[in-house]
Amino acid sequence: MRNLKVSLLGIGAAALMLGACAGGQNGPQLTASGLDQAKFDTIIGGEAVKLYTLKNAKGMEVCITNYGGRVVSLVVPDKDGKPTDVVLGFDNIRQYADTQNTPTDYGSSVGRYANRINMGKFVLDGDTIQLKQNDKHDGGRDHCLHGGGDTGWMNRVYKAEQVDPQTLKLTIVAEDGENGFPGTVTATTTYKVTDDNTLDIVWEAETDKPTIINQTNHNYYNLSGDLENPGYDQVLYVNADSFTESDESYMPTGVILPVEGTPMDFRTPHAVGDSIHSEYYQVQNAHGYDHNWVLNTDGDDTQVCASLYSPKTGIFMEMYTNEPGVQVYSGNFQGVGGEENVVRKLGKKYPQHVSVCLESQKFPDSPNHPEWKSPVLRPGEKYYSHAAYHFSIK
Repeated sequence: MRNLKVSLLGIGAAALMLGACAGGQNGPQLTASGLDQAKFDTIIGGEAVKLYTLKNAKGMEVCITNYGGRVVSLVVPDKDGKPTDVVLGFDNIRQYADTQNTPTDYGSSVGRYANRINMGKFVLDGDTIQLKQNDKHDGGRDHCLHGGGDTGWMNRVYKAEQVDPQTLKLTIVAEDGENGFPGTVTATTTYKVTDDNTLDIVWEAETDKPTIINQTNHNYYNLSGDLENPGYDQVLYVNADSFTESDESYMPTGVILPVEGTPMDFRTPHAVGDSIHSEYYQVQNAHGYDHNWVLNTDGDDTQVCASLYSPKTGIFMEMYTNEPGVQVYSGNFQGVGGEENVVRKLGKKYPQHVSVCLESQKFPDSPNHPEWKSPVLRPGEKYYSHAAYHFSIK
């Protein structure tokens, strides 16, 4: 999904007190992905922010900041055993927190509602709820996207607990009325790096009054490790016979269309670049892929729902989820619209279509479509969502 041009979170320069590099005579201590952890040590909104590192014995390393619950880097060995960082991001907390000049959802744990809600409005138990409309379109088609963007959970500081060297638990409390959402919600995101090179993510939540919730992870993947060229050779598979049609503002129309005979058909794996410039309206309108696929897995998180493969590195990623849909976003707004010269991690400048996001989710705008799986959470219930990304060499 596209990045948002949103205002700074009231985080003044004085609040972004970036820690000095540590390391003494030998220089800064770097992660396997080349990150200087000291560049993530700061205070935002009175809360401590830092970088946490999860590792296993097989060369997988995942670095996460508790600012937005963001995965900053994800390193796995390629076919030659070379450590390869396969996600997009920044190498400092300053750029993540500057939502005016470098707005992004890179690697975030999105909440309280991932994706779009039509005109930021829905009805819950007879009451009309109006949310923040942060996704602007021509003709006044203004939606709520990712829980409110600059004041959504991806720009909040989570309380962090590193359970063990391979597990990080992040907790957030969202107040009743935040961005218009009802109910005070306590939510956790648990990241775990397993021994078989899987990034396993569990989201859980409880509320004190009826609300809606739909969390996801927003990693931007490029398995080639080459982040300065479009990722057209990445081979994508999506286990879905249909997708939800979108209008000109990327909002579901309510119609579910078959992928058969269209560029939306990834049931047989093929390179993203084969069809990303198609004249098919859904692809043209989105400038690539930015759609929800209706998964055939029916909530079974033991079945592969999607996969991505780089022939350059041999890195193969398989995705699993208990959710009914996956949003595939092909980085359509990277490297365009003034972003061409923004410097990212390790001095790289990202072009359009450099990456692919695979976001587990309930369908976009599901509060307004009672025929779809409901995102409603009530007091006494527990929200549970699961996604896993398994890495291997193919």
